[in-house]
Amino acid sequence: VTRSLGALKVEAYKHTHPDSPDCSGVPMDISNKANGEVKIAYTYSVSFQEEKNIRWASRWDYILESMPHTHIKWFSIMNSLVIVLFLSGMVAMIMLRTLHKDIARYNQMDSTEDAQEEFGWKLVHGDIFRPPRKGMLLSVFLGSGTQILIMTFVTLFFACLGFLSPANRGALMTCAVVLWVLLGTPAGYVAARFYKSFGGEKWKTNVLLTSFLCPGIVFADFFIMNLILWGEGSSAAIPFGTLVAILALWFCISVPLTFIGAYFGFKKNAIEHPVRTNQIPRQIPEQSFYTKPLPGIIMGGILPFGCIFIQLFFILNSIWSHQMYYMFGFLFLVFIILVITCSEATILLCYFHLCAEVRNIHQYSYLVLL
Repeated sequence: VTRSLGALKVEAYKHTHPDSPDCSGVPMDISNKANGEVKIAYTYSVSFQEEKNIRWASRWDYILESMPHTHIKWFSIMNSLVIVLFLSGMVAMIMLRTLHKDIARYNQMDSTEDAQEEFGWKLVHGDIFRPPRKGMLLSVFLGSGTQILIMTFVTLFFACLGFLSPANRGALMTCAVVLWVLLGTPAGYVAARFYKSFGGEKWKTNVLLTSFLCPGIVFADFFIMNLILWGEGSSAAIPFGTLVAILALWFCISVPLTFIGAYFGFKKNAIEHPVRTNQIPRQIPEQSFYTKPLPGIIMGGILPFGCIFIQLFFILNSIWSHQMYYMFGFLFLVFIILVITCSEATILLCYFHLCAEVRNIHQYSYLVLL
């Protein structure tokens, strides 16, 4: 038995290309013992047949119906709903049973001896709203997160309505970038409100970090990857003019809108807390392993990931397999479920964190959401 190993490299040429091969000669005789590189010139023809029975709105149906694993989308939704129902039940149980009993017990405590028997989250209620360490960075991340959250919601909503068709290549990314540029005002407003409630006074630094920190990191990563694509001569590289246009949108529209939002945010009164903060911080007791922040942060990532991992598989499979992703309705529903799951998981883990008498709830709740 004789085996031959080789590699096939296909190169396409236009008919008007100067190096276009000539296929008008006699058929080429390829020897079985040919070694080295063999160039084979071939042509093919394509005929387009008009189908008048297909409507414009349904012209993509035969392609979309041929996509694999369509029926598994419903399993993804059911899997996400089960996790949401589980977390909703846990939150309801805590709110209706645990907190109700605790509040009723605290309301019955009148004497000092009873007050000394307080335990759990009641002990740290005077330290919960103490200004956090690194309040500047936390407020900046909250503002940028609000901008990204609204951008994602509106983009998926438009895609769900059919405005971002797969036929229009790049429409999804263009819509996301334009929305991000126009949503600088909510980012500046949220960052300013939280920073003011934390007692911060360096408002100029806060606005500048909100405008440049997170977008700058993303743009730097994007620019480095684009440089690699340029160096490899890839057609996926973004043209230099497009990068300049993105920078112009960032500096000329997004940054001024962020300053406007921050102006209105600082004009507002600071967020009022429901309890008075103690002057002397309470000492945090020694924590067991499962009450430390790291296990809670890991658990806060596992639960939301369980809601989206199937949908994430389809998205990555579409990217790596060069397939068309069109299930924006499913994706929008999974996004809503993800937001609910993150909220409920944060409520649960923050409650357990407070029961362990740990007061640094600001950073913990943000890291759990991440």
